[in-house]
Amino acid sequence: MLYPMFAMVLLTTLVGVIALVCRFKSVKNRTVKARYYRLMQGYDVPEIITKTTRCVNNMFEVPVLFYVVSTLFISLKVESSLALVLAWGFVGFRCAQATIHLTYNNVLHRLLMFWFAFVCVLAMWITLVVQQS
Repeated sequence: MLYPMFAMVLLTTLVGVIALVCRFKSVKNRTVKARYYRLMQGYDVPEIITKTTRCVNNMFEVPVLFYVVSTLFISLKVESSLALVLAWGFVGFRCAQATIHLTYNNVLHRLLMFWFAFVCVLAMWITLVVQQS
């Protein structure tokens, strides 16, 4: 479980760096005033700023459930090949979702990746509960 968790941390870091680079470029290119970033409101901003910001925010929503269940697997010393496959599936679908979000941003494709990832994390929780019963 540790490696999929670390992979999610790397993905979150990568998306955060992309957002940060986009923000710096927007200020440098004068498409967004630096004071916009105080409250993230009050100005029209380029789409890339909104997309990257929302993508970063997404990395702290459903993944919280993933981190918790993964930590429980580790701390309770529950060994499960199925959970490990589901964990890597979750990470893979989250990578796909972030890639879609930051590139061509097709809502249906992004939604499908979200739900596939959500099903993975839900199945991880069910697996944990069943194995602890």
